[in-house]
Amino acid sequence: MTRIIALSDTHLQDGLLPPAVAALAKNADIILHAGDFVSAKCHAALAALGRLEAVHGNSDCPELKKLLPQRKVIEVEGVRIGLVHMASHGSDLVGAEMMAREMDVRVLVFGHIHRPLIEKGKRLLICPGSTTLPRMSAPSVAELEIMDGNVRGNIIPVGSPACNYLKFAGELARKG
Repeated sequence: MTRIIALSDTHLQDGLLPPAVAALAKNADIILHAGDFVSAKCHAALAALGRLEAVHGNSDCPELKKLLPQRKVIEVEGVRIGLVHMASHGSDLVGAEMMAREMDVRVLVFGHIHRPLIEKGKRLLICPGSTTLPRMSAPSVAELEIMDGNVRGNIIPVGSPACNYLKFAGELARKG
């Protein structure tokens, strides 16, 4: 069995990962990050914990945008897993389903929406949420277990529910 911890939207300027996130990642066989580390220090902190597969997000520093691809496909125990930052807007997963088909993957891990989602159908579509800036949810990561070609996924809360949407909307208003 292969145990994967997937996360996205960490938005950390330093390498100080939340302790619950670091513990989960350290005990995983593979760590997937669907973009928006924000800083190279955050990327380095996760890479130090184990095998890291990652893509860049829209908020990542220029160094990470040069280092990391926009899309990535890995194969684990015969299961193709796609990794991308932006695949869907909100709870409408049509874009994510189309991207999974285009990338020819059974599992698509994506970020950007800061809310955990799992859609189990022909393909597994999973957004781990955000570990530090959740929107209308608890900080979270996703856990994937692959055994004998079967994939099981679930969301693991790593903190108390928070409504950071108002903070986010205020930041957008100030920038605009």
